Amino acid sequence: MYRIGVDVGGTNTDSVIVDLSKTHDPETRGIVASFKHATTVDVTDGIEAAVRKVLTDANVDPRGGKVLSLTIGTTHFINAVVQSDARRLQKVAIVRLAAPYTAEVPPFVDFPENLKKLMNGHYVIINGGLQIDGRLINDIVEAEVVEQAIQIKAKGLKNVVVIGVFSPLDVSGSNEYKVRDILAKELGPAVNIICSRDVGQVGFLERENASILNASITAFAQHTIRGFERAMKRLGLTCPLYITQNDGTLTTAADAARLPIRTFSSGATNSMRGASYLAGIDLKSKEGTGKGMLVVDVGGTTTDVGMLLPSGFPRQAAAFIEVGGVRTNFSMPDISSIGLGGGSRVRAEDTKVTVGPDSVGLYLTRDAKVFGGDILTATDIAVRAGKKDIGDASLVSASVVDRMKTSPEDCTLLLVGGGSIIVPPALAGVKEIILPPFHSVANAVGAAIAIVSGEIDTIEILQGKSLPDTLERIKVEAMAKAVEAGADPQTTRIAEVNVLPVQYVTNQATRIIVKAIGELRTLEEGEFILPSKSEDGQVDVPEEDEVETAQEVLAEGAEVVEEIDYEYYRPTIVGNEWIVTETDLFFIMEGCGVLGTGGGGSPYPSYLIARQILRDGGCIRVADHSSLPDTAYVVRGGMMGSPSVGSERLGDAKQILTAGKELAHHCGISEYAATLCDEIGGGNGMQSLILSHYYNVPALDGDLMGRAYPNLHQTIPSVYNLSNALTPCALHDGDGNVVIMSRAKDNHAVEAFMRTVTTEMGSSAALVPAPMTVAETRDYGVRRTLSQAWGIGRAIAMCRQKNDLKSVPDEILKLQNGKLLFIGKIVDVSREVRAGFTWGEVKIARLGEDELEDSSTSTLNMDHGPDDHMIIPFQNENLVAYIEKPDGARSVAAIVPDLISVLDSQSGSHLGTQMYSYGLRVTVIVMAGSPLWQSEKGLKSGGPAAFGFDHRYFPVGEYKTPLSVIEEYK
Repeated sequence: MYRIGVDVGGTNTDSVIVDLSKTHDPETRGIVASFKHATTVDVTDGIEAAVRKVLTDANVDPRGGKVLSLTIGTTHFINAVVQSDARRLQKVAIVRLAAPYTAEVPPFVDFPENLKKLMNGHYVIINGGLQIDGRLINDIVEAEVVEQAIQIKAKGLKNVVVIGVFSPLDVSGSNEYKVRDILAKELGPAVNIICSRDVGQVGFLERENASILNASITAFAQHTIRGFERAMKRLGLTCPLYITQNDGTLTTAADAARLPIRTFSSGATNSMRGASYLAGIDLKSKEGTGKGMLVVDVGGTTTDVGMLLPSGFPRQAAAFIEVGGVRTNFSMPDISSIGLGGGSRVRAEDTKVTVGPDSVGLYLTRDAKVFGGDILTATDIAVRAGKKDIGDASLVSASVVDRMKTSPEDCTLLLVGGGSIIVPPALAGVKEIILPPFHSVANAVGAAIAIVSGEIDTIEILQGKSLPDTLERIKVEAMAKAVEAGADPQTTRIAEVNVLPVQYVTNQATRIIVKAIGELRTLEEGEFILPSKSEDGQVDVPEEDEVETAQEVLAEGAEVVEEIDYEYYRPTIVGNEWIVTETDLFFIMEGCGVLGTGGGGSPYPSYLIARQILRDGGCIRVADHSSLPDTAYVVRGGMMGSPSVGSERLGDAKQILTAGKELAHHCGISEYAATLCDEIGGGNGMQSLILSHYYNVPALDGDLMGRAYPNLHQTIPSVYNLSNALTPCALHDGDGNVVIMSRAKDNHAVEAFMRTVTTEMGSSAALVPAPMTVAETRDYGVRRTLSQAWGIGRAIAMCRQKNDLKSVPDEILKLQNGKLLFIGKIVDVSREVRAGFTWGEVKIARLGEDELEDSSTSTLNMDHGPDDHMIIPFQNENLVAYIEKPDGARSVAAIVPDLISVLDSQSGSHLGTQMYSYGLRVTVIVMAGSPLWQSEKGLKSGGPAAFGFDHRYFPVGEYKTPLSVIEEYK
């Protein structure tokens, strides 16, 4: 019996046929024929030709019933999105089950304008959705759903997305599925209805974005799958058709037609799994399979390096994934790419030889000297030199390998890809290089041998429950899901388990992710056939459209965006006020993240709300304390609770506004002169800007922390015992419930009571503490921190725009005294929840000197040796930075109240502690904290002792009052 695998790449289409009776042969692994040829413009024709070729070469009769499956890996579906192809993208109706939440962040809020125009057909927010603990926010009202069905039908829309708050937690699917069934009854079978819980995981905006993209290309995907099936019929194949998903597992053709978004980028994973299979890793004794190994895939233009884990799956990237400029949260392999391939051009100048990054690409056989051309390539050198070390290419290869390692020990490397001839026989940091048979078609092999998975990603409330019992139940559910997807029950096993405590909650809410995998079971003939549909449900794309070039499509659909030169950008100052623009908001968002020192939640949702205000014609202003009367009142406020809830119940400024108005009424205040944020760090740092619009007053250029801290009583007014530091205060859940605490025994009591009430309100609520005067905010606050955030964000954006990320620490530390502490990669993270807070520790290993020059700054000295590690304990925010010697001895490099921030070395942006994950390359900096934190009272509340550390505080440098944007650009 045989399996066929096809992988369609940008340059080549590869195919293989595997004899399942010979898979244990270490020489061939059952590969009886393989084929590689240039990818055709008409992808379906190319696939048909590739399959026909291997069937012929293997002498296998497609009609003989011996072919068990055909598996295809392709980027075909997502190309329509990337190219903004109006002929293949359809308008979508979005039905949100979220009222009264999410209105401030409408659908398509962060879509490129061209895609928004192509896809936005209708949206509404109605009752439904869940709290983080599984309770309903509000009951679904059937009449509301029916009314929306009438409107959708009137607009002639054929694709609908149903998305509910926290729907991935809804194990039974009663929320979204109930609405889907009502809509289906009203709209009929010709309309595609996508439920977001089937598409993505926790993270409302990213899940909605992915669902919209999926719905828009569903009809085209159905058309494409039918094209693949017609090709199979022409070939005489009667086996099931599968498509490989982004994580390297299989999905049926019918499911791929329903959820094409899951299949858009499977090539890298196919290569890595194919490499592991070809090298016989699964055949070897257990002693050799306990560690991960690197896979290097050398193509014609680039080399991709990834880490294959003992589970047989690649290590996953921790970042959000953009598809056609749209932010999603799919799990994708962590791949590092360099511009070195078989076609890389080689240049010699005097005694210096450089290789790449430009390449002759698919014209290697025409242009390379070894094929009679006149361009010197890496392949020519490899052939001529007998694959001896040729300097630069070797160094580049070693550098990218070291970048992906997470241990100083030498590693095993699997080498695959058509360009692998250029890699030397030995590399620094590598103990063994394995070049498996059929290495040039490893991606097609990965497709042929792909397995089936079932994943459960949910949040469980563990209060009163046993974690082992809960894990066991979820493991059973994951295995059942894998079997339902087509896995053989006899081979299904648990591959991955992740337990991630949710921060800022008191009910032990914990995110649990369990993945089960199993080998593909043999399906009965006919199971793979896509259900027939009426013509109304099919996309009107003529067959000949397949051969149009990307350039023709882009000419019609692409969006032309005028890029702003950040270095020469100047903010708008009118009188004594700074009139905020979208660019200013972008800078401030980046800066708030850095000033959050790992905590405070992501500022991205607040940024989107503020940006939408400007796009809707609203105005946001900033003023300095000096331009307002000392006795005028200032309103402040922010969100209390879990950022995980904020990522689902989008939008919070109107909650703060309502709480503020209730408190003003309670205090007898008729008007405010300005708004203020309690903490500049994280998501709360931008709330004063949003409230500036709602109150029609300026936001004060400052805050009451100068950073982020985990507790309410860790604001400067509370530290210095102001009577109105916290009480009276108001708490509002956004759903009609407001609690006012008129007074408290002390500020610690406010924290205890209000956090408990917040948990009852769904673990997130708007808190507005007592109003303050302008003079009080000046004397017991940190001035000009919005300007500081703006400056930090501008520095990051300029470095990114110039492709000079190594200078990010330098540029930030020009704005505030501090120090570059460490550059490295995360090799370990531990987390636990205690009293509602996430406590943990991250361990960072140093990068090699060759990589340091390549991707990191060297203009600031770091006091550590080559084998030292940096250890950072955190309580939501980073608390201490230790240098740990090889013998385990630790010394303090920086400590609170100074600001310890961890940056993503590959983007320059901040990383929250919840984003720390194995393998991420990071840069650690420390900045001086406000002198108000350095007094005896300040250190007692926000220094080492406040977090249980027996260390003496030593400032990293003298604090510089940030330069005012208003004064600088007035």
